[in-house]
Amino acid sequence: MRILQVITSLDMGGAETLVVNLIPRLQALGNTVDLCIFDCTETPLTKRLKSECPQTKIYALGHGVYNPLYICKLAKIMKNYDVVHTHNSSPQLFVAIANMFVRTKLVSTEHNTSNRKRNWKWYRPIESWMYGRYNHVICISKIAEEKLREYMGGEWLDKSSNKYKMITTINNGIDVGAISKAIPCKELLDLKENRKSILMVAGFRKQKNQDTIIRALTLLDKEKYEIWFAGIGERMEEVKQLALSLGISERVRFLGLRTDIPNVLRAADVIVMSSHWEGLSLSNVEGMSAHKPFIASDVNGLKEVTKGYGILFPHEDAKALAEEINRLASDEAYYNEIAERCYNRALEFDISNTVNGYADVYKAVLK
Repeated sequence: MRILQVITSLDMGGAETLVVNLIPRLQALGNTVDLCIFDCTETPLTKRLKSECPQTKIYALGHGVYNPLYICKLAKIMKNYDVVHTHNSSPQLFVAIANMFVRTKLVSTEHNTSNRKRNWKWYRPIESWMYGRYNHVICISKIAEEKLREYMGGEWLDKSSNKYKMITTINNGIDVGAISKAIPCKELLDLKENRKSILMVAGFRKQKNQDTIIRALTLLDKEKYEIWFAGIGERMEEVKQLALSLGISERVRFLGLRTDIPNVLRAADVIVMSSHWEGLSLSNVEGMSAHKPFIASDVNGLKEVTKGYGILFPHEDAKALAEEINRLASDEAYYNEIAERCYNRALEFDISNTVNGYADVYKAVLK
């Protein structure tokens, strides 16, 4: 098969990481897999893809995300592929429009349980038309599928309709072995000395909630704990100011954009994902792969993976989070039990399962 993946950019994020992980594995199954990106700004993921898969053709359309001129460029590129697979909202819409002129098979992945467009009632007919152009829509978690069906309504909820069969769930996946066997980052081990490190790997975006971890740190012994944030984004300065205002900035390390996340995960003592909502967080599964206890806020997209394996704390409840961290630090048997349960859960989300599921979808739409 000739497959084209289309995404807005290769900034660090769950959808972007998934695409870069999928491409070489789909190629290993004998497929030609290329990439089209709207914003061609060079990123660590771009460099990684070029290094690992030099045979991959990368079409860079420009430097913006919502340029309607991309539609014409897409139409010219798409005609050379059997399946075009989109990620993120602008590629979803622009590819659907471009396909009116080329008629190739379309697949899309829904990466979240919510987005701002779902609050725009006037936009729903556009999205209804757009999704109707696709041969298959993959959701990265069951809750993401449920929320999409609820939003679309009508035939998308009727199990006897053809549209109902167009949406399925394939859980996001990661290379569990690569993370569990990674060597802990020595630089960070040396920096933390005798303190326990609490790590969150995520961009500083509105859906993420680093603030609650900052507030939890004020309730923990200053001699025993510190926070590591791996990621960048629009809210980073705001979070820095919060740490400063609460007098704990010397115990909060902003690690920036890291290309060695497996090594960072392995160097941490406790891994936390505090969010307002998620689709299915790859950082969630990555954290569980590190053989460390994983704590997540009890919200859609996190609780489905974490419940019964890692630890859930009530959304925005800094006191409950601090109590869970203290318990892990004081009870070695409990710490080891949670770490082992998390790792076993992560194995269910290994990237091999995701790749096989995607390959099956491509074959089905081409029949």
